[in-house]
Amino acid sequence: MQHILSIIVPCKNEESSVLEFYAETNKFIPAESEFVFIDDGSTDNTAEILKKLSKDDNRVRYIILSKNFGKEAAMLAGLSRAKGDFLVIMDADLQDPPDLIPQMLQITQNGEADCVATRRVSRKGEPIIRSFFARIFYKVMRKISDINIVDGARDFRLMSRKYANSILQIDERNRFSKGIFPWIGFKTKWFEYENARRIAGESKWSFGKLFFYSLDGIVAFSVKPLAVASISGILMFLASCLSIIFVVVRKIMYGDPVSGWASTICIILFCSGIQLLTTGILGQYLAKTYTEVKARPHFIISEEN
Repeated sequence: MQHILSIIVPCKNEESSVLEFYAETNKFIPAESEFVFIDDGSTDNTAEILKKLSKDDNRVRYIILSKNFGKEAAMLAGLSRAKGDFLVIMDADLQDPPDLIPQMLQITQNGEADCVATRRVSRKGEPIIRSFFARIFYKVMRKISDINIVDGARDFRLMSRKYANSILQIDERNRFSKGIFPWIGFKTKWFEYENARRIAGESKWSFGKLFFYSLDGIVAFSVKPLAVASISGILMFLASCLSIIFVVVRKIMYGDPVSGWASTICIILFCSGIQLLTTGILGQYLAKTYTEVKARPHFIISEEN
């Protein structure tokens, strides 16, 4: 059976929301659709619920990963297994409003766009600190990379088969989909909506996880941090040359060597900090290269129907 639409849903510990998501989304999708749920190493009863759901509705497919590989890997697993002419990625917590799907599908079917993406126009309900740094991240990414990552962009987007196949061609291990989506090009139309609260459970994204995820994005789509490291080294070298000249001239003219234990320690700490920063930047790129060279699979499937 050929499906018009595949709904790809990464899940991790979503036992309290997955059934409500399924029921609500069903109201807005064509009959010739399929659900592709990816259980990303859940420790609750999510997998059992998905199996039961698939027995009640043969349009429901499930993919159970052998462990938690992360949302990026789960989305990739869903895209690689989905059979629809059009595909939509959604979260199971109903923060992505399913009532937008008919409009998104119509636009894509009419050929007006290869992808209909969504962005939040507000961050109500999010911690203030997280919202502040999220906005900073989007601004930084637009400045240092060649891709335009829209502020508030969500993974919730409906795409054509051609668009999805282009994503699958990208085989890199350090995946950052918010950058991959604009990088592949194609015509994209944006929908805006107000932020919605989760129907149940808590977000799996802590501030620390979001921070390291943002680092992945910067390293994956920009080499400018390496330029910053090089420029910092040049500036520190010039500053040290000027300092040496100042000390020598002062000694010759006034016979007064520059003294001060505290100032010396501060300079040493400052220079050491710059060295560690630049080494860390280099280390990030080296670590990502190491991961790519190992070429481990993006995910391992434990069970699927």
